[in-house]
Amino acid sequence: MIANKTFMKMTSILLMVIALSFTACSKDGGGGSSGMAPSNLVVTAVVNPDNSGNVSFTATATNAVTYDFNYGNGSFQTVPSGIITYKYAASGAYTVTVTATSSGGQSVSKTVQVTVNIVRALVWSDEFDVAGAPDASKWGYDIGTGSNGWGNNELQYYTSRADNVKVEGGVLKIIAKKENYLGSLFTSARLLTKDKYSFKYGRLEVKAKLTMGGGTWPAIWMLGSNFLTAGWPQCGEIDVMEYKGNEPNKIYATLHYPGNSGGGGVSNNLTITNAATDFHVYSTEWTSSSIKFFVDDQLFHTFSNSAALPFNQNFFMILNLAMGGNFGGAVDPAVTGATMEVDYVRVYQ
Repeated sequence: MIANKTFMKMTSILLMVIALSFTACSKDGGGGSSGMAPSNLVVTAVVNPDNSGNVSFTATATNAVTYDFNYGNGSFQTVPSGIITYKYAASGAYTVTVTATSSGGQSVSKTVQVTVNIVRALVWSDEFDVAGAPDASKWGYDIGTGSNGWGNNELQYYTSRADNVKVEGGVLKIIAKKENYLGSLFTSARLLTKDKYSFKYGRLEVKAKLTMGGGTWPAIWMLGSNFLTAGWPQCGEIDVMEYKGNEPNKIYATLHYPGNSGGGGVSNNLTITNAATDFHVYSTEWTSSSIKFFVDDQLFHTFSNSAALPFNQNFFMILNLAMGGNFGGAVDPAVTGATMEVDYVRVYQ
């Protein structure tokens, strides 16, 4: 009888343990919020009417503890509260995906469409309206030959002489001349805004008329402002426009950086008409997520930017006319000179 009572007591205790275990399991994995997937996800997006690119997002969901935003432009962000204002760098229509996640790792996603129109302000320009030497507050010069460390087997000696660079008739003229000068076969000019003006992100526009003659090599480009300390290609190089007189009307745009420099730059080209006889607008739109290249607003090259690349710092601008070299190729013996004309240089942000 005593043994039977003991058995019944032990059985009762065992049943209580089982019941408590079942209850505990039920609380952890059954009806509690940690075991439930998010639901009722609502995402709202309000575009700021000031054309700044700011969009205010609000995401809410039952059982969600965090929200991941894919802004549709290559940028991502985790926002625990679900409330964030994001600034787009370029106009466009974007598909934004928001993923709500529970504490248990379950998730649900929703997409919304936003259309952003950004109006940029002109922050720097040179219209070349004053005859004479270029504005010394805006432009400096590289002087010498490729032996200075920035050559590509080119044939010219860069000077700041009026024979090679001047403002005349409302345009900047960079003039290459065939002449024996300090051991070089040609003279020309290379202007740059280094230590005078640099910028990070925005739109650069240059209206220019290019050159005739095999071996001419006009260029509009930019270098990272840390060029002297980091060196090349670590500083990064953005070639907005490069042109070979040996390939009439073909416009090149190229990015140089570690692992993709020299002949391995990331490049594309566009063939236009009358590059050497008419003015065209060469431009780039540069953001933290992309660098886009245009001729007369025709997009022909898109490069994906990221934080791992050197294109997220200030860059300065360069205008030059080279002769021959690795890119320019053989110079036609009949070429005695060439002129690159620039109507304006403008930076918008």
